[in-house]
Amino acid sequence: MRRVRQRGLIAAVAALAFGQPAPATAQQADYGPQYIRTGRLIDGVSDTVQVNQCIIVMHDRIERIERCGQTPRGMHVIDWSAYTVLPGLIDLHTHLADLGQSADLAAPMKASPAETALVGARNARVTLEAGFTSVRDVGTYRGLTDVTLRNAIERGDVPGPRMWVAGAYLTIPKGGGELNGVVPNEQLPPDMRLGVAATPEEAAAKTTYLLDHGADFIKTIATGAVLAIGTEPGAPELTPEQLRAIVKVAHARGKKVTAHAHGAIGIQNAINAGVDSIEHASLADEATLQLAKKHGTWLAMDIYNGTYIDEVGTKEGWPEEYLRKNRETTDAQRAAFRRAVELGVNIGYATDAGVYPHGLNARQFRNMVKYGMTPMQAIRSATGRAAEEMGRTDVGAIVPGRYADFVAVKADPLTDIGALETIDHVMKGGVLVR
Repeated sequence: MRRVRQRGLIAAVAALAFGQPAPATAQQADYGPQYIRTGRLIDGVSDTVQVNQCIIVMHDRIERIERCGQTPRGMHVIDWSAYTVLPGLIDLHTHLADLGQSADLAAPMKASPAETALVGARNARVTLEAGFTSVRDVGTYRGLTDVTLRNAIERGDVPGPRMWVAGAYLTIPKGGGELNGVVPNEQLPPDMRLGVAATPEEAAAKTTYLLDHGADFIKTIATGAVLAIGTEPGAPELTPEQLRAIVKVAHARGKKVTAHAHGAIGIQNAINAGVDSIEHASLADEATLQLAKKHGTWLAMDIYNGTYIDEVGTKEGWPEEYLRKNRETTDAQRAAFRRAVELGVNIGYATDAGVYPHGLNARQFRNMVKYGMTPMQAIRSATGRAAEEMGRTDVGAIVPGRYADFVAVKADPLTDIGALETIDHVMKGGVLVR
Protein backbone atom coordinates (compact mmCIF):
# COMPACT_ATOMS: atom_id res chain seq x y z
CA MET A 1 0.00 0.00 0.00
CA ARG A 2 1.16 3.49 -0.79
CA ARG A 3 2.23 5.74 2.05
CA VAL A 4 3.30 9.38 2.18
CA ARG A 5 7.07 9.51 2.55
CA GLN A 6 8.11 12.41 4.79
CA ARG A 7 11.75 13.38 4.28
CA GLY A 8 13.41 16.09 6.23
CA LEU A 9 10.31 16.47 8.42
CA ILE A 10 12.09 18.16 11.30
CA ALA A 11 13.59 20.73 8.97
CA ALA A 12 10.22 21.28 7.33
CA VAL A 13 8.45 21.86 10.63
CA ALA A 14 11.19 24.19 11.78
CA ALA A 15 10.80 26.15 8.56
CA LEU A 16 7.06 26.33 9.22
CA ALA A 17 7.61 27.61 12.72
CA PHE A 18 9.99 30.35 11.75
CA GLY A 19 8.23 31.40 8.56
CA GLN A 20 11.04 30.30 6.21
CA PRO A 21 10.63 28.64 2.81
CA ALA A 22 9.94 24.92 3.02
CA PRO A 23 12.49 22.29 2.00
CA ALA A 24 11.92 21.03 -1.51
CA THR A 25 11.92 17.41 -0.28
CA ALA A 26 8.98 17.75 2.13
CA GLN A 27 6.57 15.25 0.53
CA GLN A 28 7.08 12.67 -2.16
CA ALA A 29 4.04 10.63 -3.17
CA ASP A 30 3.31 8.25 -6.04
CA TYR A 31 -0.21 8.89 -7.30
CA GLY A 32 -0.72 5.83 -9.49
CA PRO A 33 -4.16 4.50 -10.43
CA GLN A 34 -5.80 2.56 -7.60
CA TYR A 35 -8.64 0.07 -7.33
CA ILE A 36 -10.15 0.07 -3.84
CA ARG A 37 -12.39 -2.86 -2.95
CA THR A 38 -14.97 -2.04 -0.27
CA GLY A 39 -17.21 -4.28 1.81
CA ARG A 40 -19.83 -1.72 2.78
CA LEU A 41 -19.76 1.78 1.31
CA ILE A 42 -21.35 4.89 2.83
CA ASP A 43 -21.06 7.70 0.31
CA GLY A 44 -21.78 10.64 2.67
CA VAL A 45 -24.63 12.10 0.63
CA SER A 46 -27.30 9.37 0.66
CA ASP A 47 -28.80 7.14 3.32
CA THR A 48 -28.07 3.94 1.43
CA VAL A 49 -25.28 1.48 2.16
CA GLN A 50 -23.81 -0.15 -0.93
CA VAL A 51 -21.97 -3.47 -0.94
CA ASN A 52 -19.24 -4.93 -3.14
CA GLN A 53 -18.40 -1.57 -4.66
CA CYS A 54 -14.97 -0.63 -6.01
CA ILE A 55 -13.58 2.91 -6.12
CA ILE A 56 -11.29 3.84 -8.99
CA VAL A 57 -8.83 6.55 -7.95
CA MET A 58 -6.71 8.46 -10.43
CA HIS A 59 -4.07 10.67 -8.87
CA ASP A 60 -5.80 12.40 -5.93
CA ARG A 61 -9.41 12.18 -7.17
CA ILE A 62 -12.22 9.67 -7.45
CA GLU A 63 -12.75 8.74 -11.08
CA ARG A 64 -15.71 6.38 -10.68
CA ILE A 65 -17.44 3.87 -8.42
CA GLU A 66 -18.58 0.55 -9.85
CA ARG A 67 -19.49 -2.97 -8.83
CA CYS A 68 -16.31 -4.90 -8.12
CA GLY A 69 -15.05 -7.23 -10.80
CA GLN A 70 -11.74 -8.11 -12.34
CA THR A 71 -9.04 -5.62 -11.45
CA PRO A 72 -8.36 -3.30 -14.39
CA ARG A 73 -4.89 -3.72 -15.81
CA GLY A 74 -2.21 -1.50 -14.34
CA MET A 75 -4.11 -0.63 -11.18
CA HIS A 76 -2.84 -1.06 -7.64
CA VAL A 77 -5.37 -2.90 -5.49
CA ILE A 78 -6.28 -1.90 -1.94
CA ASP A 79 -8.47 -4.57 -0.40
CA TRP A 80 -10.89 -3.05 2.10
CA SER A 81 -13.55 -5.67 1.37
CA ALA A 82 -13.78 -6.51 5.10
CA TYR A 83 -14.41 -2.87 6.06
CA THR A 84 -17.04 -0.17 6.01
CA VAL A 85 -15.61 2.63 3.88
CA LEU A 86 -16.73 6.23 4.35
CA PRO A 87 -15.61 9.63 3.10
CA GLY A 88 -12.81 11.22 5.09
CA LEU A 89 -14.41 12.87 8.11
CA ILE A 90 -14.78 16.64 8.53
CA ASP A 91 -14.67 18.59 11.79
CA LEU A 92 -16.10 22.09 11.43
CA HIS A 93 -14.77 23.48 14.72
CA THR A 94 -11.12 22.85 15.58
CA HIS A 95 -8.20 24.84 16.92
CA LEU A 96 -5.16 23.09 15.47
CA ALA A 97 -2.86 26.09 15.53
CA ASP A 98 -3.06 26.60 19.27
CA LEU A 99 -1.77 25.06 22.49
CA GLY A 100 -4.93 23.47 23.80
CA GLN A 101 -6.87 24.27 26.94
CA SER A 102 -5.23 24.12 30.37
CA ALA A 103 -5.36 25.72 33.80
CA ASP A 104 -2.64 28.20 32.79
CA LEU A 105 -4.35 31.31 31.45
CA ALA A 106 -1.06 32.70 30.18
CA ALA A 107 -0.02 29.61 28.19
CA PRO A 108 -0.94 31.04 24.75
CA MET A 109 1.16 34.15 25.43
CA LYS A 110 4.10 32.21 26.85
CA ALA A 111 4.38 30.17 23.66
CA SER A 112 6.10 31.96 20.80
CA PRO A 113 4.65 31.85 17.29
CA ALA A 114 7.34 29.28 16.47
CA GLU A 115 6.36 26.99 19.34
CA THR A 116 2.69 27.43 18.50
CA ALA A 117 3.38 26.36 14.92
CA LEU A 118 5.27 23.27 16.07
CA VAL A 119 2.41 22.29 18.35
CA GLY A 120 0.00 22.91 15.47
CA ALA A 121 1.97 20.52 13.24
CA ARG A 122 1.62 17.80 15.87
CA ASN A 123 -2.10 18.51 16.25
CA ALA A 124 -2.57 18.31 12.49
CA ARG A 125 -0.89 14.93 12.26
CA VAL A 126 -2.93 13.27 15.03
CA THR A 127 -6.14 14.74 13.61
CA LEU A 128 -5.43 13.27 10.19
CA GLU A 129 -4.50 9.90 11.64
CA ALA A 130 -7.83 9.88 13.51
CA GLY A 131 -9.65 9.97 10.17
CA PHE A 132 -10.44 13.69 9.92
CA THR A 133 -9.10 14.56 6.50
CA SER A 134 -10.63 18.06 6.45
CA VAL A 135 -11.19 20.64 9.16
CA ARG A 136 -12.49 24.14 9.51
CA ASP A 137 -10.09 25.78 11.98
CA VAL A 138 -12.03 28.53 13.70
CA GLY A 139 -9.41 30.72 15.30
CA THR A 140 -6.14 30.99 17.15
CA TYR A 141 -4.81 33.40 19.76
CA ARG A 142 -1.61 33.80 17.71
CA GLY A 143 -3.15 35.42 14.66
CA LEU A 144 -2.43 33.90 11.22
CA THR A 145 -0.55 30.91 12.65
CA ASP A 146 -3.38 28.83 11.20
CA VAL A 147 -2.73 30.29 7.75
CA THR A 148 0.92 29.25 8.01
CA LEU A 149 0.00 25.74 9.12
CA ARG A 150 -2.57 25.37 6.34
CA ASN A 151 -0.03 26.44 3.76
CA ALA A 152 2.59 24.04 5.11
CA ILE A 153 0.14 21.14 4.87
CA GLU A 154 -0.83 22.12 1.33
CA ARG A 155 2.84 22.18 0.30
CA GLY A 156 3.41 18.79 1.90
CA ASP A 157 5.85 20.05 4.51
CA VAL A 158 3.90 18.37 7.32
CA PRO A 159 1.08 15.80 7.34
CA GLY A 160 -2.36 17.06 8.23
CA PRO A 161 -5.95 17.49 7.12
CA ARG A 162 -7.14 19.97 4.54
CA MET A 163 -7.63 23.17 6.49
CA TRP A 164 -9.94 26.13 6.01
CA VAL A 165 -8.88 28.82 8.45
CA ALA A 166 -10.18 32.02 10.07
CA GLY A 167 -6.87 33.77 10.78
CA ALA A 168 -7.98 35.32 14.08
CA TYR A 169 -11.08 36.05 16.13
CA LEU A 170 -13.11 39.18 15.32
CA THR A 171 -14.03 40.34 18.81
CA ILE A 172 -14.72 43.44 20.86
CA PRO A 173 -11.98 44.68 23.23
CA LYS A 174 -11.86 42.38 26.29
CA GLY A 175 -14.46 40.15 24.63
CA GLY A 176 -14.74 36.41 24.28
CA GLY A 177 -12.02 36.27 21.61
CA GLU A 178 -9.37 38.01 23.72
CA LEU A 179 -6.83 36.48 26.10
CA ASN A 180 -8.26 38.13 29.20
CA GLY A 181 -6.95 37.99 32.74
CA VAL A 182 -3.22 37.70 32.04
CA VAL A 183 -1.94 41.23 31.45
CA PRO A 184 -3.80 44.41 30.51
CA ASN A 185 -5.12 43.59 27.07
CA GLU A 186 -3.37 46.58 25.52
CA GLN A 187 -0.07 44.95 26.49
CA LEU A 188 -0.76 41.68 24.68
CA PRO A 189 1.44 40.98 21.64
CA PRO A 190 0.07 42.59 18.47
CA ASP A 191 -0.48 39.23 16.76
CA MET A 192 -2.88 38.32 19.56
CA ARG A 193 -5.14 41.32 18.80
CA LEU A 194 -5.42 41.20 15.01
CA GLY A 195 -9.21 40.93 15.13
CA VAL A 196 -10.06 43.32 17.98
CA ALA A 197 -12.61 45.88 16.79
CA ALA A 198 -14.55 48.54 18.72
CA THR A 199 -16.67 49.99 15.89
CA PRO A 200 -18.36 48.78 12.70
CA GLU A 201 -15.68 50.56 10.68
CA GLU A 202 -12.91 48.77 12.57
CA ALA A 203 -14.74 45.46 12.19
CA ALA A 204 -14.94 45.93 8.42
CA ALA A 205 -11.27 46.90 8.24
CA LYS A 206 -10.19 43.91 10.31
CA THR A 207 -12.25 41.63 8.08
CA THR A 208 -10.47 42.99 5.03
CA TYR A 209 -7.09 42.57 6.73
CA LEU A 210 -7.69 38.92 7.61
CA LEU A 211 -8.98 38.04 4.14
CA ASP A 212 -6.06 39.86 2.53
CA HIS A 213 -3.69 37.80 4.69
CA GLY A 214 -5.05 34.39 3.83
CA ALA A 215 -8.17 33.70 5.89
CA ASP A 216 -10.64 31.40 4.12
CA PHE A 217 -13.65 32.58 6.14
CA ILE A 218 -14.36 34.90 9.06
CA LYS A 219 -15.00 33.94 12.69
CA THR A 220 -16.90 36.49 14.78
CA ILE A 221 -17.47 36.51 18.54
CA ALA A 222 -21.11 37.50 18.94
CA THR A 223 -21.43 36.63 22.65
CA GLY A 224 -19.25 36.01 25.64
CA ALA A 225 -17.47 32.69 26.03
CA VAL A 226 -17.29 29.82 28.48
CA LEU A 227 -13.49 29.69 28.30
CA ALA A 228 -12.69 33.40 28.52
CA ILE A 229 -12.26 35.33 31.74
CA GLY A 230 -14.69 38.18 32.36
CA THR A 231 -17.26 37.33 29.69
CA GLU A 232 -20.64 35.63 29.99
CA PRO A 233 -21.97 33.20 27.36
CA GLY A 234 -25.44 34.72 27.37
CA ALA A 235 -24.26 38.30 26.88
CA PRO A 236 -24.15 39.82 23.35
CA GLU A 237 -20.78 41.30 22.36
CA LEU A 238 -20.28 42.33 18.73
CA THR A 239 -23.15 44.67 17.91
CA PRO A 240 -25.64 44.06 15.10
CA GLU A 241 -23.99 46.92 13.22
CA GLN A 242 -20.54 45.38 13.58
CA LEU A 243 -21.82 41.99 12.50
CA ARG A 244 -23.51 43.46 9.43
CA ALA A 245 -20.32 45.31 8.50
CA ILE A 246 -18.30 42.09 8.73
CA VAL A 247 -20.80 40.07 6.71
CA LYS A 248 -21.00 42.74 4.02
CA VAL A 249 -17.23 42.72 3.45
CA ALA A 250 -16.84 38.95 3.60
CA HIS A 251 -19.82 38.11 1.38
CA ALA A 252 -18.72 40.68 -1.19
CA ARG A 253 -15.54 38.61 -1.52
CA GLY A 254 -17.38 35.29 -1.64
CA LYS A 255 -16.32 34.28 1.88
CA LYS A 256 -18.51 32.79 4.60
CA VAL A 257 -18.91 34.13 8.13
CA THR A 258 -19.48 32.11 11.26
CA ALA A 259 -20.37 33.43 14.69
CA HIS A 260 -19.40 32.13 18.11
CA ALA A 261 -22.67 32.64 19.94
CA HIS A 262 -24.08 30.95 23.04
CA GLY A 263 -26.94 33.25 24.09
CA ALA A 264 -30.23 33.60 22.24
CA ILE A 265 -29.96 37.36 21.64
CA GLY A 266 -26.43 37.09 20.28
CA ILE A 267 -27.42 34.19 18.04
CA GLN A 268 -30.37 36.16 16.70
CA ASN A 269 -28.19 39.22 16.11
CA ALA A 270 -25.79 37.10 14.09
CA ILE A 271 -28.48 35.34 12.05
CA ASN A 272 -30.24 38.61 11.27
CA ALA A 273 -26.89 40.10 10.21
CA GLY A 274 -26.55 37.32 7.64
CA VAL A 275 -23.91 35.01 9.08
CA ASP A 276 -23.75 31.56 7.52
CA SER A 277 -23.34 29.50 10.68
CA ILE A 278 -23.43 29.61 14.46
CA GLU A 279 -20.85 27.98 16.72
CA HIS A 280 -22.07 26.46 20.03
CA ALA A 281 -25.69 27.78 20.12
CA SER A 282 -25.78 26.60 23.73
CA LEU A 283 -28.66 28.72 24.98
CA ALA A 284 -30.75 28.77 21.81
CA ASP A 285 -34.45 28.88 22.63
CA GLU A 286 -37.38 27.84 20.45
CA ALA A 287 -37.68 31.19 18.70
CA THR A 288 -33.94 31.21 17.95
CA LEU A 289 -33.99 27.70 16.50
CA GLN A 290 -37.00 28.58 14.39
CA LEU A 291 -35.11 31.65 13.11
CA ALA A 292 -32.12 29.49 12.19
CA LYS A 293 -34.38 27.12 10.29
CA LYS A 294 -36.10 29.99 8.48
CA HIS A 295 -32.79 31.49 7.34
CA GLY A 296 -31.10 28.17 6.58
CA THR A 297 -28.37 29.05 9.08
CA TRP A 298 -26.12 26.16 10.07
CA LEU A 299 -25.49 25.18 13.69
CA ALA A 300 -22.12 23.80 14.75
CA MET A 301 -22.80 22.46 18.24
CA ASP A 302 -19.98 20.93 20.28
CA ILE A 303 -22.08 18.68 22.49
CA TYR A 304 -19.32 16.41 23.80
CA ASN A 305 -16.70 18.71 25.28
CA GLY A 306 -18.84 19.91 28.19
CA THR A 307 -18.25 16.49 29.72
CA TYR A 308 -14.49 16.78 29.20
CA ILE A 309 -14.33 20.28 30.68
CA ASP A 310 -16.24 19.22 33.76
CA GLU A 311 -14.20 16.07 34.37
CA VAL A 312 -10.69 17.09 33.33
CA GLY A 313 -11.03 20.79 34.06
CA THR A 314 -12.09 20.06 37.61
CA LYS A 315 -9.25 17.57 38.08
CA GLU A 316 -6.62 19.93 36.65
CA GLY A 317 -7.84 23.05 38.44
CA TRP A 318 -9.14 25.13 35.55
CA PRO A 319 -10.56 28.51 36.66
CA GLU A 320 -13.80 28.13 38.60
CA GLU A 321 -15.36 30.72 36.30
CA TYR A 322 -14.82 28.34 33.37
CA LEU A 323 -16.28 25.40 35.26
CA ARG A 324 -19.34 27.37 36.36
CA LYS A 325 -20.13 28.59 32.87
CA ASN A 326 -19.62 25.10 31.49
CA ARG A 327 -22.12 23.70 34.00
CA GLU A 328 -24.61 26.41 33.05
CA THR A 329 -24.44 25.67 29.33
CA THR A 330 -23.76 21.94 28.84
CA ASP A 331 -27.21 20.46 29.47
CA ALA A 332 -28.96 23.44 27.87
CA GLN A 333 -26.88 23.00 24.71
CA ARG A 334 -27.74 19.30 24.47
CA ALA A 335 -31.44 20.06 24.86
CA ALA A 336 -31.18 22.71 22.13
CA PHE A 337 -29.36 20.21 19.91
CA ARG A 338 -32.14 17.64 20.34
CA ARG A 339 -34.78 20.25 19.45
CA ALA A 340 -32.75 21.45 16.44
CA VAL A 341 -32.64 17.88 15.14
CA GLU A 342 -36.42 17.58 15.57
CA LEU A 343 -36.97 20.83 13.68
CA GLY A 344 -34.65 19.86 10.83
CA VAL A 345 -32.24 22.76 11.36
CA ASN A 346 -28.99 22.44 9.41
CA ILE A 347 -26.37 20.84 11.68
CA GLY A 348 -22.73 20.12 10.90
CA TYR A 349 -20.20 18.11 12.88
CA ALA A 350 -18.20 20.44 15.13
CA THR A 351 -16.25 19.46 18.25
CA ASP A 352 -14.12 22.39 19.50
CA ALA A 353 -11.11 20.05 19.43
CA GLY A 354 -8.34 21.85 21.22
CA VAL A 355 -10.53 22.26 24.28
CA TYR A 356 -10.11 18.50 24.52
CA PRO A 357 -7.17 16.67 22.90
CA HIS A 358 -6.82 16.60 19.15
CA GLY A 359 -7.26 13.16 17.67
CA LEU A 360 -10.25 12.43 19.89
CA ASN A 361 -12.61 14.31 17.57
CA ALA A 362 -14.81 11.27 16.95
CA ARG A 363 -15.91 11.05 20.58
CA GLN A 364 -18.77 13.39 19.80
CA PHE A 365 -20.57 10.93 17.50
CA ARG A 366 -21.98 9.03 20.48
CA ASN A 367 -23.54 12.18 21.90
CA MET A 368 -25.06 13.18 18.58
CA VAL A 369 -26.86 9.85 18.46
CA LYS A 370 -27.74 9.99 22.16
CA TYR A 371 -29.33 13.41 21.70
CA GLY A 372 -31.48 12.72 18.70
CA MET A 373 -29.64 11.89 15.49
CA THR A 374 -29.64 8.53 13.76
CA PRO A 375 -26.17 7.07 13.17
CA MET A 376 -26.48 7.90 9.47
CA GLN A 377 -27.45 11.50 10.24
CA ALA A 378 -24.42 11.81 12.50
CA ILE A 379 -22.13 10.37 9.81
CA ARG A 380 -23.54 12.67 7.15
CA SER A 381 -23.12 15.66 9.48
CA ALA A 382 -19.37 14.93 9.35
CA THR A 383 -19.20 14.17 5.63
CA GLY A 384 -21.56 15.46 2.95
CA ARG A 385 -23.45 17.86 5.18
CA ALA A 386 -20.25 19.33 6.61
CA ALA A 387 -18.95 19.90 3.08
CA GLU A 388 -22.24 21.59 2.23
CA GLU A 389 -21.89 23.89 5.23
CA MET A 390 -18.44 24.96 4.05
CA GLY A 391 -19.66 25.39 0.48
CA ARG A 392 -17.23 22.70 -0.73
CA THR A 393 -17.86 20.31 -3.61
CA ASP A 394 -14.44 18.63 -3.50
CA VAL A 395 -14.60 16.81 -0.12
CA GLY A 396 -17.08 14.99 2.08
CA ALA A 397 -18.48 12.40 -0.33
CA ILE A 398 -17.51 9.31 -2.28
CA VAL A 399 -18.64 10.51 -5.68
CA PRO A 400 -16.69 11.06 -8.91
CA GLY A 401 -14.60 14.19 -9.04
CA ARG A 402 -14.06 14.62 -5.31
CA TYR A 403 -10.81 14.10 -3.50
CA ALA A 404 -9.96 10.49 -2.72
CA ASP A 405 -10.32 11.01 1.03
CA PHE A 406 -11.53 7.85 2.79
CA VAL A 407 -11.66 6.11 6.15
CA ALA A 408 -12.22 2.41 6.72
CA VAL A 409 -13.45 0.68 9.88
CA LYS A 410 -13.91 -3.02 10.62
CA ALA A 411 -17.05 -2.54 12.70
CA ASP A 412 -20.31 -1.21 11.30
CA PRO A 413 -20.76 2.41 12.51
CA LEU A 414 -24.49 2.23 11.74
CA THR A 415 -24.75 -0.45 14.42
CA ASP A 416 -22.19 1.06 16.78
CA ILE A 417 -21.39 4.71 16.06
CA GLY A 418 -18.51 4.45 18.53
CA ALA A 419 -16.66 2.44 15.89
CA LEU A 420 -15.57 5.76 14.38
CA GLU A 421 -13.44 6.42 17.46
CA THR A 422 -11.01 3.76 16.22
CA ILE A 423 -10.31 4.19 12.52
CA ASP A 424 -8.44 1.32 10.90
CA HIS A 425 -7.33 3.00 7.66
CA VAL A 426 -7.13 6.58 6.40
CA MET A 427 -6.48 7.85 2.89
CA LYS A 428 -6.13 11.48 1.92
CA GLY A 429 -5.93 12.50 -1.72
CA GLY A 430 -5.20 8.95 -2.85
CA VAL A 431 -2.28 8.55 -0.44
CA LEU A 432 -2.55 6.04 2.38
CA VAL A 433 -1.98 7.66 5.76
CA ARG A 434 -2.51 4.54 7.86
